[in-house]
Amino acid sequence: MLIDILKAALFLGVVCLLIGVIIYLAGHLLHSKNDTKKTKILNILPGTNCGACGYAGCSDYAEAILRDGVSCDRCSVLGAAEAEEMAALTGAAQKSGRRMVAHIRCHGSNNFVNKKYIYYGMNDCAAANRLLGGYMKCQYGCLGFGNCVKKCPENAISIRNGVAYVHADLCNGCGQCLSACPKGVIELLPRDAAVFVSCSNQDPSARTIEACNIGCIGCKICEQTCPEDAVHVDGNVSVIDYEKCNGCGLCAEKCPRNLIELAVQKS
Repeated sequence: MLIDILKAALFLGVVCLLIGVIIYLAGHLLHSKNDTKKTKILNILPGTNCGACGYAGCSDYAEAILRDGVSCDRCSVLGAAEAEEMAALTGAAQKSGRRMVAHIRCHGSNNFVNKKYIYYGMNDCAAANRLLGGYMKCQYGCLGFGNCVKKCPENAISIRNGVAYVHADLCNGCGQCLSACPKGVIELLPRDAAVFVSCSNQDPSARTIEACNIGCIGCKICEQTCPEDAVHVDGNVSVIDYEKCNGCGLCAEKCPRNLIELAVQKS
């Protein structure tokens, strides 16, 4: 009786050991396969670790693609071809893969903006913003002290006449500059956008005219002109729907404040 029990226990032990070995080998092979795929994905990703995809860095994003099947179009730096390459490699989903570029929604330079007071404080946008919302009468414009310039890893932003300016040919669309701006005047737009709005104003027209000579007054001429219903005034400022915009440029042509611009002017 005791011998039979020992034989049964030995048999179960051997079976469990075999199952454990099989699981270990399978896990090891799968891990090695995933490591190879991860290396290939990382070779495609830009390696800037900007976090614009929603993950801490390129390595975490690559792991999410492999582990969770996250879509391959989240990297704003890569184009459609790279997204398709990762999708083919991993079997994960990918969408349009439109590349993005930063844009400053303000052109209220020193030539156009009116001041509330003369500022003598720190050359820092956040510090200036804490003092009555900044020195400009417009509460929504660029403060021009270059926090975004310091944040940009590609040196793609400079200050021109008191306003931040994005050099589109250098910008990789990482989006790090967005968090650096206390006014929230920086946005990411599709790199192939034909027109863009350079104003963040949300005040009524009378207050806007008093504060800035070129700010959006919400006249809706752009809205009435657009043949594709791609432009609307939202919160007293024009907003473009890039899924509808066909790039005809009529809104830029008709804007009385010249704050809707054609992308060909951007360099």
